[in-house]
Amino acid sequence: MTERETGGEKTDVLQGTLGLMILQTLHTLGPLHGYGIARRLEQMSEDVLSLNQGTIYPSLVKLEHEGWIRSKWGVSDNNRRAKFYSLTPRGVRRLSVEADRWTRIASVVHRVLNPDEGR
Repeated sequence: MTERETGGEKTDVLQGTLGLMILQTLHTLGPLHGYGIARRLEQMSEDVLSLNQGTIYPSLVKLEHEGWIRSKWGVSDNNRRAKFYSLTPRGVRRLSVEADRWTRIASVVHRVLNPDEGR
């Protein structure tokens, strides 16, 4: 996964964020196939994120292995066979924990980058 900066350069996104974003996407939209998840994340990032099969599918496999999502074969909108992913109850709990953790981390980073705020 990469992030497009102003100059068009690509840099790595913080590790662990993709899993969190996948969990939130499934929580919000319900079952989706991998391509649909990737496109939704790109759309939500206003195309700052660029996801390909090499980034999205390993994360889906990891999340499924952890028991946070499950998969089921189905038919996509264009009548192609696709694996659809959905959140499990364990995934809902994990989403809550991870969202809280990332909110705390973002708050710390904000304070470090803006030390004069709050004085």
